[in-house]
Amino acid sequence: MPKVTVDGVELDVPQGATVLQACEMAGKEIPRFCYHERLSIAGNCRMCLVEVSPGPPKPQASCALPTAEGQVIKTDSPMVKKAREGVMEFLLINHPLDCPICDQGGECDLQDQSIAYGRGATRYEENKRAVTEKYMGPIVKTVMTRCIQCTRCVRFAEEVAGVEDIGAIGRGENMQITTYLEHAIQSELSGNVVDLCPVGALTSKPYAFEARPWELTKTLGIDMMDAVGTNVRIDSRGRQVLRMLPRINDDVNEEWASDKTRHHVDGLVRRRLDRPYVRKGGKLVEATWTEAFDAIKAVKAGSSVAAIAGDLVDCETMFAAKALVNALGGNLLEGRQTGLDYDVSSLSAVNFNTTIAEAENADVILLVGTNLRWEAPLINTRIRKAVYKKGAKVFAIGGECDLTYRAEWLGNDAALVAKLPAHVTEALKGAERPMLVFGGGALSVPGVHGAGLALAKAVNAVKDGWNGFNVVHFSAARMGSLMLGYGLAGGIKDVIAAKPKLAFFLGADEVDFAAFDKTFKVYVGHHGDKGAHAADVILPAAAWTEKDFTTVSTEGRVQRSEKAVFAPGDAREDWSIFRALADTFGVSVGFDSFDECRAAMIAAVPALGVEGLADYGWTVPKLPAKPEARAIPSPIKDFYLTNAICRASPTMQRCSEEILHGADFAEAAE
Repeated sequence: MPKVTVDGVELDVPQGATVLQACEMAGKEIPRFCYHERLSIAGNCRMCLVEVSPGPPKPQASCALPTAEGQVIKTDSPMVKKAREGVMEFLLINHPLDCPICDQGGECDLQDQSIAYGRGATRYEENKRAVTEKYMGPIVKTVMTRCIQCTRCVRFAEEVAGVEDIGAIGRGENMQITTYLEHAIQSELSGNVVDLCPVGALTSKPYAFEARPWELTKTLGIDMMDAVGTNVRIDSRGRQVLRMLPRINDDVNEEWASDKTRHHVDGLVRRRLDRPYVRKGGKLVEATWTEAFDAIKAVKAGSSVAAIAGDLVDCETMFAAKALVNALGGNLLEGRQTGLDYDVSSLSAVNFNTTIAEAENADVILLVGTNLRWEAPLINTRIRKAVYKKGAKVFAIGGECDLTYRAEWLGNDAALVAKLPAHVTEALKGAERPMLVFGGGALSVPGVHGAGLALAKAVNAVKDGWNGFNVVHFSAARMGSLMLGYGLAGGIKDVIAAKPKLAFFLGADEVDFAAFDKTFKVYVGHHGDKGAHAADVILPAAAWTEKDFTTVSTEGRVQRSEKAVFAPGDAREDWSIFRALADTFGVSVGFDSFDECRAAMIAAVPALGVEGLADYGWTVPKLPAKPEARAIPSPIKDFYLTNAICRASPTMQRCSEEILHGADFAEAAE
């Protein structure tokens, strides 16, 4: 380890560390615009200049300079101060005076660093250059005159998102950042370039001119748009969520978020259910809570009652519904609303056991029936990292799609899981860290689950310190529902076969409601979507941003989210709805408050009381291992419209039309 001296402080730094990293280890702040810890080094903003000896008697860019034994680094010498002031003066030559109307105002690196490291005035009186705006789709708004050509967006698009849509054209002062053909960025991660942009050149189009950062209340939450468990910050004003930003969690989402996570928020205030409804004469009419409860009690269902959980439901809601169903004598509980019916007797056999963070260390990967770009975009970035940074090989079975990295497609036949080509089997057997990833669609084909577990044993994918058998879920509620017992042997077909007289649909909008034509349907949810249209009684509930809750990700990570805003109108938090229903039915659910509900849930399932990875052990159920020879279905038809909130979001609708279906949207001036 080289020994260097930073401003008089001697320290050992790791081999290969840069001077900038050495300075940060010494506790020194180094200004930068182009450098980013998760992107390659560009060295083109020159803001990180320091004085290094031995070396040439001039400031050097610390981000691109490796450390060496005996270096003496100065970060606050007069030379460094003057050099940084000069760089800042150059950067501001063409930068417009847009701060009062710029959405980056208040959280802008250029503002902060110009105050801390810049001159008090400029010596340039020439006209500023102007750059025409570039069209980057419904997510990213551009004001390219502000661009300082740090190329963070270019490097993110190429290295993390895996789409080479953004690049630089021209040279010198004529250099411009653009999407080459000026179309929407073809990535489900495009919104991250807004966070990366250190100036106001790229900002959020749906959030434009909505609020200033100091007006917003910031709440820590866990995203429910997919099963990754992305850590987010919910920014709200009054009773409305205005934006969603990722939080850093290296074990889960690093510092990225998918476009669906970021921009579904405008759907939270549209098509909301804010009062109860009861179906009378074939039409849903407004009702009071008492009238709605009385209509449910009048069914006289006895023990013939069921609860079906949707994709966005939290653990407390499912526990409260289960408590009511059990108190009424029922036991029909299912969370796989779309009809998936794989074996759930072992939670470890349906878990992402490798963990999201460790996925980037796999060396041979087999994907079966999963489009990770849609089902779990931030797991896909980990596998991309394994491919391009560590040379991993990827084989895939299923419908071909662009995963943003090299993959050898073996065909779309589920039977291939039991009879892989010899070179694939040998590659998996010879791998130090083999990884098998099965999508929910793959497990829906009889025999695939058992064949996958047999394959894991045959190629030694599960060994000391490494578990390479993985199932990736696309539903945020899935693992929590399975931990709470929402999983019947035959899936939702068992519920349908039981012909319940009364069924509670917990935000479940993807169910085949025609199969429940003889059932009294109670929809407990927050949006007027498919479930509400089919319901006999609607009980308005809180969306995920409007309550405290516990959720479990696809890797079995238990996480807690906080309440950011209040539910609209007469809508209530879900647990309280089932507690009130218990009084109507004259039964007890064992809790009277949210804290008591959570405590009872933890008492029933202790793993839900400890934040972090749940320990499912490793147990292998005995399952048929002869997959049917048929194509593997995809559980997601449209990435941007997978749930009721997204379908209510104008931004998500436009993303779907433009990015997936090729619709052409003209600008206003056209």
